[in-house]
Amino acid sequence: MLVLKGADKLTDGSVFLARRFAIPEFVIGLTVVAFGTSLPEFIVTLVASLKGSADMGIGNVVGSNLFNTLMIVGVTAAIAPIVVPKNTIRKDIPFTILASVVLSAIALDRMFAEPGSVDVLTRGDGVALLGFFLVFLTYTLAIARPSSGASSSSASPVDAEVSASSGSASSAVDADMPGWKVALFIIGGLIGLIAGGELFVKGASDIAATLGVSDAVIGLTLAAGGTSLPELATSIIAARKGQSGMAIGNVIGSNLFNIFWILGLSSCISPMHVGGVTTVDFVVLILSGILFWLFARTRHLIQRWEGVLLIAVYLGYLTWLVLQSVAG
Repeated sequence: MLVLKGADKLTDGSVFLARRFAIPEFVIGLTVVAFGTSLPEFIVTLVASLKGSADMGIGNVVGSNLFNTLMIVGVTAAIAPIVVPKNTIRKDIPFTILASVVLSAIALDRMFAEPGSVDVLTRGDGVALLGFFLVFLTYTLAIARPSSGASSSSASPVDAEVSASSGSASSAVDADMPGWKVALFIIGGLIGLIAGGELFVKGASDIAATLGVSDAVIGLTLAAGGTSLPELATSIIAARKGQSGMAIGNVIGSNLFNIFWILGLSSCISPMHVGGVTTVDFVVLILSGILFWLFARTRHLIQRWEGVLLIAVYLGYLTWLVLQSVAG
């Protein structure tokens, strides 16, 4: 309930912010919303790195990105088809795939070094990731200019079709909302999202720890699902209010924040050993991004059946992960 209420207020405040400054809703989702909903991942990953539990930190990011791409996009599309702008298909989604490839390349040292090498995200790797993050921010600021369009939902007949199916929910945002109320909605929504996600993670991690599950598996599953609750709730609420641009921007932005900002900063502070997160996990991460991109290319729309298929892929991966953990 706390997470859902926080998502509702965060979405309302962010939509108004986008309209007030003539910024596309997609860009607000890519930045303000994505940064806010990625705070739980940042907290968990940074604390895990400082405490020497890097497996949970890296597993949390990889698992969160898988949850975002497969489960959140899947559930959101199952509720209402997601309109995907052309620029997102040409640039933003490929950039998330690139982020996954870069992370896999620098994390799996043993694949490119001498036998016996230890997989680790060094401080140099962290600096490289932060460099990519600066590129992402520069690009986002460039497309945020009003000349790029005031709304991400007015470009095609498909947008109109999806907006009509969602009714007039988006009109619930007060066009004359005062600045203090916008700030209250955004800050209060973020607090609700983070608090709700943290409560979930603590309870789930305690249960998993008593079962003797590894830090990496906890990070890939329970911690990832818990810290991704803000993204899930925000995307669902945004989709229900007809803000498909914000929903898709939230997922893409969160994935990029997770890899470039969170892992970049965390490994700069303290090098992170990659132990329990396997090559298979990184391969699935890359393939999930490719699948997302392929679905988005069809009619510039992620349809309900495609959303259901994404959910099925995630549940299949989760089942394999649990079976591997039990067998180990």
